[in-house]
Amino acid sequence: MDFSSPQFWVALLQIVAIDIVLGGDNAVVIGLACRRLPDRERRLGIIWGMAGAVGLRVVLIFFAVSLLAVPYLKIVGAVLLFWIGIKLLQPEPEEGGHEIKAGVTLFDAIKTIIIADAVMSLDNVIAIAGAAGDSRFLIVFGLLLSVPIIVLGSQLVIKLMDRFPIVIVAGGALLGWIAGGMAVTDVAVHDATLAALPSAKWIGPVAGAIFVVVVGKWLALRTEARRSKVLVDLAGNKQPPQPPAAG
Repeated sequence: MDFSSPQFWVALLQIVAIDIVLGGDNAVVIGLACRRLPDRERRLGIIWGMAGAVGLRVVLIFFAVSLLAVPYLKIVGAVLLFWIGIKLLQPEPEEGGHEIKAGVTLFDAIKTIIIADAVMSLDNVIAIAGAAGDSRFLIVFGLLLSVPIIVLGSQLVIKLMDRFPIVIVAGGALLGWIAGGMAVTDVAVHDATLAALPSAKWIGPVAGAIFVVVVGKWLALRTEARRSKVLVDLAGNKQPPQPPAAG
């Protein structure tokens, strides 16, 4: 494809749409993982998360087609995404004094981002490679375009989460949606799953989103209840001893 070819411009528009839609997933993960960090470390988390997301795309773009043919790879990725989504819905860890300024460290946030990016980048690079055909320019363009989309998107997600906590739940549900879709489209089970349940391609994502939200919120409620019980016990232990009754 060259610049004068209509197919080139169609592919270009397709890649822009792919980056906007799929790049938003990475932005959500970065926003969720960095939401507990102080402002300065949030910026570092966004930068390193963005670098990891783009770097993984560069690596995976050369292996994407072969990786998709590996049985059970998407199922493993879906399990990882379920775990990350549930983990991100948990309440912030208790802080002790001023020694800990955030619920997680910058390293923890970057580790979470990289794991999630490794899972989610596969669909992105496959889509870009498919739209770009044999055009290296379009492949590079698609990878570069994902940078501002991920950076701006993650900053927007963080601001929304600070103001509207429900966005955190929506982010966890999105991870579950992606994981459910990946699980039912794995090459090892795709044909059998669709033969037994033709609507599995819709049921899988919906079930995945519900699973993450229900399990995540249930575990969060258990954690909050346990903490409340500990606080009540501590308060009871701190009661001053009562003087003995006269007589």
